[in-house]
Amino acid sequence: MDFRMKEQGLTRRAFVRILGGFGVMAATVSAGLLSLKSGWAQTAPLGTPQPGEKVDETMKRLFGNRSLAPGDGKVKLEAPLIAENGAVVPVTVEADLPMTPQKYVKSVYIISDKNRRPLNAKFSLTPQAGKASVSTNIRLADTTDVRAVVEMNDGTLYMVKQEVKVTVGGCGG
Repeated sequence: MDFRMKEQGLTRRAFVRILGGFGVMAATVSAGLLSLKSGWAQTAPLGTPQPGEKVDETMKRLFGNRSLAPGDGKVKLEAPLIAENGAVVPVTVEADLPMTPQKYVKSVYIISDKNRRPLNAKFSLTPQAGKASVSTNIRLADTTDVRAVVEMNDGTLYMVKQEVKVTVGGCGG
C-alpha cells in the first residue's frame, strides 16, 4: 500500500488527513439526520416527561382512562413526613401483591404533584424479582403529595399517596 501511495504522490500523512476528513463529514451528516429525525417526532413515547406537564396530564399520559384502585393494604409508600432537604428525599415502595408468572407487578411509578416534571421514577419488574419492592431518592421542589402507582401485568392499577413537607426545595428553591 505504501508503494501505491508514493506512486500517486500521496504521503501517509495526507492519506490520514483525508480519512479524518471523511470521518468528520460522516459525523456531521449523522448529526444532521438525527436532528431531522427528532424534528419529525410528533409525540413522546409513554413515560417520557414533558416540560411543564401538570400531574393530571402525566397521569392521563401514563395510564389513559384506566381507573386507579386504592392501594391501601396492598401498596406501602414510605417517605419522610418532613424532608429537610428536597434535593434528597428517600422513598420506598413495597407491594404486597403476587409475583408469579401468571400475575405480577409489572411497573412501579413514583409521581410528585408539584414538581415541574411530576414523574420522578418508573421501575419495571419481572416475576423473577420475587418481591415488589423499590427504593430511591427523589427531588422535590416544594411541599407536595408523592404518589406511588403500581401497575400489574394485567393492567390493574393501585395507588397510594402521602404528603411530604419540604423545608428547603431541591429544584432550585
